[in-house]
Amino acid sequence: MKIGLAVAPENALPSAFVVFRDKLEISLAKAARLGYDGVELALLDPQQVDRRRIRAALAEHGLGLPVISTGQVFSEGKVWFTHPEERIRRAAVERIKGLIDLAAEFGAMVNIGRVRGYIHEGETHEVAEGRFLAGLAECADHAAAAGVTMILEPVNRYEINYINSVPQAVAALGKLGRPNVKVMPDTFHMNIEDVSITGSLAAASALVGYVHLADSNRWAPGQGHLDFPAIIAALRSIGYDGYVTAEILPYPDPDTAAQQAIAYLRQVIQ
Repeated sequence: MKIGLAVAPENALPSAFVVFRDKLEISLAKAARLGYDGVELALLDPQQVDRRRIRAALAEHGLGLPVISTGQVFSEGKVWFTHPEERIRRAAVERIKGLIDLAAEFGAMVNIGRVRGYIHEGETHEVAEGRFLAGLAECADHAAAAGVTMILEPVNRYEINYINSVPQAVAALGKLGRPNVKVMPDTFHMNIEDVSITGSLAAASALVGYVHLADSNRWAPGQGHLDFPAIIAALRSIGYDGYVTAEILPYPDPDTAAQQAIAYLRQVIQ
């Protein structure tokens, strides 16, 4: 497995759950010095990055770019797939398509977290899911044409009220029917929502496309009470050999958090 770190440009809002929020050349240099294999890039819009400069920085530091994450499209862009207004749904789809086009240039995946939206007051699960699946299907077809995989991230009930657990994500993808859309388990959310972290990973099996690692308190792995040796063993047992990326809070400070995460995970992932 490879180990990644979630980062964002210096103008990203605090709602971007990343360790380094800085000029990307600086963040990439730090990640490489610490020993990370790659970085996940949290973006609101493709225009936030200079493609040439990012490509050069990745090459200079020998880093991969496995995923472009989209949480800011929801939190800052204020658009999502389940919105009652068609123009808002349309804006969400077009924004995600733009990020898919960017991801295609780097061989990256695109995550769908809170941008899927939520079940609005007075509406049913079925109505929300119909809107979500329609938007995701359009994006997935766009992604398939570009050779891009998408990954659906379950998010806990305190942040959103739709698709909270890995089994719920698996069920939604069964209705979607797009082979280029996988599940993206996140151990922080799983600790809240899933009956068993290792059990959910085993049940999702081949659908697992990418993994976020954070401890029970969303600090670096090893700073809470989750059993990461068992989690890594469960991933190995299903044949997962992709990135496990630290999406953690920058506590007690960004540099310490990033160092703690890589030091602990290198011990667990031999």
